[in-house]
Amino acid sequence: MLLNEAGRSQEQIAAAKIQMHPTTVKWFLLVPAVLLVCGVIMFVVRSRESRALAAETMANVAEPVSVTYPAEHVVDGQISLPATLQAYEDSPIYARISGYVARWLVDIGAGVHKGQLLAVISAPEVDQELNQARAMVSQTEANVTLAEVTAKRYQDLIHTNAVAQQEVDANDQNLNAQTASLRAGQANVKRLEELQSFEQVTAPFDGVVTQRLVNDGDLVNAGNGGSGAQLFHIAQVSTMRVFIPVPENLGEQIRSGLNAQLTLLEFPQRTFTGIVVRTSHAIDPGSHTLLTEVDVPNPTGELMPGAYANVHLSLAQDQQELTVPTGAVLFQAAGPQVVVVDAKNRLELRKVSIGDDLGSNIEITSGLSPTDRIVSSPPDYVVNGMAASIQSQTGTPQSSTSADPVSGSATKNHSGTANPGKEH
Repeated sequence: MLLNEAGRSQEQIAAAKIQMHPTTVKWFLLVPAVLLVCGVIMFVVRSRESRALAAETMANVAEPVSVTYPAEHVVDGQISLPATLQAYEDSPIYARISGYVARWLVDIGAGVHKGQLLAVISAPEVDQELNQARAMVSQTEANVTLAEVTAKRYQDLIHTNAVAQQEVDANDQNLNAQTASLRAGQANVKRLEELQSFEQVTAPFDGVVTQRLVNDGDLVNAGNGGSGAQLFHIAQVSTMRVFIPVPENLGEQIRSGLNAQLTLLEFPQRTFTGIVVRTSHAIDPGSHTLLTEVDVPNPTGELMPGAYANVHLSLAQDQQELTVPTGAVLFQAAGPQVVVVDAKNRLELRKVSIGDDLGSNIEITSGLSPTDRIVSSPPDYVVNGMAASIQSQTGTPQSSTSADPVSGSATKNHSGTANPGKEH
């Protein structure tokens, strides 16, 4: 009896352990997970603190640098830009009537005057249509004359009651119809006469024939489409056009009437004088240039369309730009920047706009003043606020002075006011 009760007690204890086993497993899993999360959090916090400490340490460690001042670069009032000569007027000559070329009268290089005959086109279909139209007009004129006589006779007879009013009205309407047919026929004759006049191909303006694309017997088409369309090409070269792209920063100085000098490889010892006549008054968003037209007189025809030339413009005033060593400019994702040493010998990244590359130096169009101290060759890891230890200094402030780079004492600029630090 006691053995049976002891066996049941052990079975109950085992069953109880089995029932508590899932909860126990949960606690065994939860505790390591919590410890793991705490460990990750501590690791992230300590990593951030380490990075912040490293950044603070780097900022407090003085960076050895060599500084210089921006130099002034005077750009004289002359700019030279490449261009291509173009004829003042340049036009292809097409046929306005289809037919065969009966004969051509001018060849390439020939000077022509406005209205001069260039070629004759044979169009027999148009000639026959014109003859038929004229015959139809003659026939209609006869019908109109008969209708007038008939209408007048019926108008006289109506007073004697010899004819009906309906017959009088019918003859009046017939006269109106014949008159309208006559006007339509006359308009058709005029159209065909105008079309027949296009058999005479003439020059639209004074110029030079630069291309002849037809021969006797060639079939030509009316209009400017299809094969065999263009007959001649004429250019007016007494005045040449030159279109030049002027940089955006010089666009305000371009005015109508500004003088220009042209030099060409064909004439190395000569210059040709032109004048600015107009601009586009719009900056090209692709090239950031101002399209400018210069007209050049060419009375002797020495200048030829398509020739390459250099255009020298005399601007209204000289330009002064600041230059810095090429190595002083950092080209990063934020754009071109230079490193400036402020009055507290702290480094500052300054965004600038660059101009022309002069080789060892580069132009700075905005972002710097002549009194700024810049780092000649800054490292890529420079950050704002980093301490600087000036190892050497070259150059002197241009135009005006600010705080002395070493002692920090204030001096005076041209206006006579103290300027203890750089201007922002």
